[in-house]
Amino acid sequence: MRIDRVTGKNVGVIGAAKSGSAAALLLKKYNANVFVSECLDPSSVKDALDLLDKNGIEYEVGGNTEKVFKEKDYVVISPGVPPDSEIVRQIESNGIPIISEIELGYWMCDGHIIAITGSNGKTTTTALTGEILKRSGMTTFIAGNIGSPFCDICDQVPQDGWVVLEVSSFQLERCFEFRPRIAAILNLTPDHLDRYDDFLSYVQMKMRIGENQTENDALVVNYDDLQLVRLSTALPGRKHYFSISEKVSPGIYVEKGELLFNADGDIRKLMDVAEISLPGPHNLANCAASAAMALIANIQDDAICSVLSSFPGIEHRLENCGEIGDVGFVNDSKATNVDSVWYALQSGSGRLVVIMGGRDKEGNFTRLRELVSKRVDAIILLGEASDKIDAALSDVTKMYRASDMDQAVRIAYKHASPDGTVLLSPGCASFDMFRNFEHRGKIFKEAVAALRKETE
Repeated sequence: MRIDRVTGKNVGVIGAAKSGSAAALLLKKYNANVFVSECLDPSSVKDALDLLDKNGIEYEVGGNTEKVFKEKDYVVISPGVPPDSEIVRQIESNGIPIISEIELGYWMCDGHIIAITGSNGKTTTTALTGEILKRSGMTTFIAGNIGSPFCDICDQVPQDGWVVLEVSSFQLERCFEFRPRIAAILNLTPDHLDRYDDFLSYVQMKMRIGENQTENDALVVNYDDLQLVRLSTALPGRKHYFSISEKVSPGIYVEKGELLFNADGDIRKLMDVAEISLPGPHNLANCAASAAMALIANIQDDAICSVLSSFPGIEHRLENCGEIGDVGFVNDSKATNVDSVWYALQSGSGRLVVIMGGRDKEGNFTRLRELVSKRVDAIILLGEASDKIDAALSDVTKMYRASDMDQAVRIAYKHASPDGTVLLSPGCASFDMFRNFEHRGKIFKEAVAALRKETE
C-alpha cells in the first residue's frame, strides 16, 4: 500500500455518494486531511452526510466551491461528476491533480486485481468470476460498480487474495497507474454518448483498463468483437480470447455444444453448454469470459464448472419476477443501453410486452427494429426518451404511454399474450424518474407484487 500518498496529505473529494464517501473514509482512516464537496441538496445525500459527520469529515453541500481544491495535494472525483463540469475545469486550471476512486483504491491495495469492463455484461461477468474464485477457496472480494466501492475494501485484501472489480468508463477517466493483473474487455458498443463526444472517445476510455499492464499481465478479449480485437493489439498485456463462434488460442471457445479451453494447441473440454445455468447467447459469452479469467488465475476446472452450472443470475438483469396468471414478469432494469435490450429480446421464448424509456444516452433504437417486429406485441413508453423510441419503433409494434411504473406494469399486463412475458428492459438511464437502475427495478417489482395481490 502507498500509505505515503495519503498520510498527512490535504485531499478534496468531489461527490458524497457511495464512491465519494468510501474514498473520504479511506483517506481519513490513513490520516489524510479530507474535505468533501457535494453539489446536491442535503436531503438527497442525508445518509452520506450522517456518515461524514460521524467520522469527523468536513464537507460542503448544495454546491462545489474552491474549498475542495484550494491548498489540496490532489482531488478524488466520483464517477458521476461530468469531466466538463465547472468545478473540474477550475481544478484543472489551478494545476491540482484529479484521480478516480478506483485509482485511490489501487494505491491502497496489496492483493491481486481482476478488472472487467465493456459495454454490456460487466456485472454478470464480475459476479460469476468472483463466485468462481470464492468457490475455489481463494480470499475474494467483489467491488467497483457492483456491491461495494473499491475504497471500501481495498486495504482488506491480503497479498495472496483477489479483488474482482467491475469498472466503468467513467471510473477509468482519471486512472493513471491502475494496473490489474488480469483485465477483461467484454465488448464495445455505443453507450454514454451523452457524456462523450463520439463513440471513439468512449472506446478509447474503455481501452485504458489495459494501458498500464505489462507482458506479465493478462488481457482477456472478446474475439467476436472485431473492432475490439484490432484495438487490443496496441495494449501490452498477454492476450487471451473468448468466443462463442470461433476457435481461439489461447482462450475459451464454443464448438459443437461444448465449452473448450485451448492452451496454445492443448485443447480440453470444460463442460457442455447445456449445463450452463444462465440463458441466452450473451450469457454464454459472459461465462466464457469468466472461465478464461479463472483459468488464468489457476483455478481448477471443477470450481469453474460448478459455478457456471448453478449461478442464479444477478438482480435487475433478466431477473425472473414470477407470474400473474399465465403472464411472466422479468426485471431487466440493468439494461441501460440499446445493446442490452437487443440481447434481452433474444432471451427466452414467447411473445413480449416491453417497458422502455428513461433518460436517453444517445442510443440508436432503430437497431431493435427487426427483433421488435418478430417478438414484441407492444412497447410501453415511460420517461424522457418516449418520443425518440416511439419515432424509431412505432411502425413495427404498438405503442402505449405510461406516467409511472405502476401504470406501465398494468398496461403491459393488459396487452400481454397468454403465456407471454412483460419485460422491463429500458435501454436508457434511470435518472429522469429514479435514483438509479436498482431503484427502478425495485419499483417495478413492487408494482408487479401489487398487481399480483389485486388479481389473487
